[in-house]
Amino acid sequence: LALQTLSKNRVHTEFFEEGIPEEVKHIDLAQNADVIVIAPASANIMGKIAHGIADDLLSATVMAGANLAPVYLAPAMNTNMYENPIVQENIEKLRSLGYRFIEPKESMLACGVTGKGALADVDEIVEIIEGSLE
Repeated sequence: LALQTLSKNRVHTEFFEEGIPEEVKHIDLAQNADVIVIAPASANIMGKIAHGIADDLLSATVMAGANLAPVYLAPAMNTNMYENPIVQENIEKLRSLGYRFIEPKESMLACGVTGKGALADVDEIVEIIEGSLE
């Protein structure tokens, strides 16, 4: 509700939600996107995308839209997770496929550790996205 109020746009959370029967939600969202931004991007969602798993609304929308609009991922997670070789391999795979990344910053993380993995500043994310749309 807060995101819907602030953005003045409908917020979708369910893969199968009541709505227009002839509309396939993830396809419709993908076809109408100028850009797809996942912020924060967890290790889980990056792994799903890197391996073609589309089992929820977000991952299915990305699968349907990655050839139609640029996809930006802004990772945010614990430093050890971010530096995990599997996560780094998924990031490199996604980069090689044209996915764009907004690097996490080094900061105090939710787990109480200081390190790289904090979500980039929202202003930086917005600036990068706006710059890509010009």
